[in-house]
Amino acid sequence: MPEFRFYHPIEVRYGDLDPQGHVNNAKFMTYMEQGRVQYIKHLGLWDGSSFLKIGFILAEVRITFLSPILYTQQVRVGVRVSRLGNKSLDMNYRLEDAQNGQELATGSSVQVAYDYQLSKTIPLPEYWRQAIMGFENLE
Repeated sequence: MPEFRFYHPIEVRYGDLDPQGHVNNAKFMTYMEQGRVQYIKHLGLWDGSSFLKIGFILAEVRITFLSPILYTQQVRVGVRVSRLGNKSLDMNYRLEDAQNGQELATGSSVQVAYDYQLSKTIPLPEYWRQAIMGFENLE
């Protein structure tokens, strides 16, 4: 698998913990979501204003849990786009210990380009395609 070109630091909050003292499984998805949002902001595809202007919806998500995340652990999430389709794109994630690189979880998701005003799927905008292809060196 190609290297991740984008990482976002994650702050593990006390409220993320479950009764066993480690991060609840559902929060792993939230961490990946945080990384996804920061990725599209980093590429200039969204300015951080209205969520109706993001231009895609989550269609599918998959997570493989490899190791628990603890409260004091420094974590970061790697995000990359691995496929661009006509109306969708695939993203991959890697949650890892920011200090030693230990892989904590991996994941993938499918996003579908979406027009919230029209409530329907749309072709992936060309400027998105160009920005992502340039950043990820996709062909």
